[in-house]
Amino acid sequence: MAGKDTVIMSQEELKRVNIIHKAIDKRISQIEAASILSLSDRQIRRIIKRVKWEGDEGIVHRSRGKSSHNALPKHIRRRAIALYKSTYEDFGPTFASEKLFEIDKIEISRETLRNWLKEEGISYVTRKPRPHRQWRERKHYYGQMTQMDGSEHDWLEGRGEECILMGYIDDATGKPFGRFYKYEGTIPAMDSFKRYVEKYGLPQSVYLDKHSTYKSNKKPSIEDELNNVEALSQFERALKELEVEVIHANSPQAKGRIERLFRTFQHRLIREMRLRGICTMEEANKFLEYYLPVYAKRFGVAPAKEDNLHRPVAKGIDLNNILCIKTKRALRNDFTIAHNKKLYQILDDTRAKKVMVEERVDGSMIMRYNDATLKFKEITSRPRKEEPKKKYEFRLKKVYRPPKEHPWRRFKINPQYSHYPQREKVAPKEKGLLLTSKH
Repeated sequence: MAGKDTVIMSQEELKRVNIIHKAIDKRISQIEAASILSLSDRQIRRIIKRVKWEGDEGIVHRSRGKSSHNALPKHIRRRAIALYKSTYEDFGPTFASEKLFEIDKIEISRETLRNWLKEEGISYVTRKPRPHRQWRERKHYYGQMTQMDGSEHDWLEGRGEECILMGYIDDATGKPFGRFYKYEGTIPAMDSFKRYVEKYGLPQSVYLDKHSTYKSNKKPSIEDELNNVEALSQFERALKELEVEVIHANSPQAKGRIERLFRTFQHRLIREMRLRGICTMEEANKFLEYYLPVYAKRFGVAPAKEDNLHRPVAKGIDLNNILCIKTKRALRNDFTIAHNKKLYQILDDTRAKKVMVEERVDGSMIMRYNDATLKFKEITSRPRKEEPKKKYEFRLKKVYRPPKEHPWRRFKINPQYSHYPQREKVAPKEKGLLLTSKH
């Protein structure tokens, strides 16, 4: 522990003291001392005067050990630390400082909060170091390319049902779009893309991974190989009909912007929903309508070139007829088709051999033949076949033939009934026929 007469100095202050003493002893001039210390000669004269009057302590800055005039009061620090421990424990310093100002009306910078946490020995969330990868330049126009993917995460932190976030981000501006669904599949992908198109328009291209929803894993048939036709998934087929280019990424890092968006949402979005007590998927989707524009306003960037390449849907095109699952089914002789383990009866008279079944994103189903809509109904129970009546078959009844030890075989005539004629045993002519007797 330093005594009362001990002065603690930094290396820079020790250097200053050495040069100032040389200037006081006239070994160097004041102008030379000013040049060495990168100070003005006027400042050198002031330091020399203070050192002569106060000693080596005069070299120390007068504000050392004193609190800054713009320092925050201690009660604000205590309140901020208490709120961080109770409410924002798993928040990063940047995000926590934003919420402290937005909700609790405590205005502190992220660096101030980070220093307070270090001084208190409180650990906080830090960004993991990212490996170096080759950087790809953003597209120049808004709507030129949109990155799309689904993120499986505990978005509601166990407060509600599990859900998937179908997310979109524009490559040029970083403007996000998203919606929660129960699973990542064809119907959620088509429904989310339909909502995106209705809000912004059709993008020029969509950049996504090779999930089975977006890329077909079906092996091409011999006919497809001869015609050089690649098997398409339902989502690829729909985007091809809308003239939207589909680009498949070979790795998650290739579509890094949507991956980083999900990582940011997994830190910020789930905590925003926690603070608001959101427990259902419907409430989460409603909150996204408010949150996404705020996020885009803060973290979005201006495109390199001022133009919007989103195009509106052409007149006469119904998105419901394109963004749906289309399947061909054979029409049987009794005007029935089987689809998804169910049987349907076609009510219209048609000579079609195959019928196109369309499963819409709203859960409805339509059957078509040559652009004509067919009426149908589901057969809930199949008719039972009438069993043929059994013909009566005449069979000879087998007579019970007792064994030799049976009392019927050991019959003896009672003397009082001796006047009755005795029964004679006659061997049966054929096995299984009735026995005959004579009296």
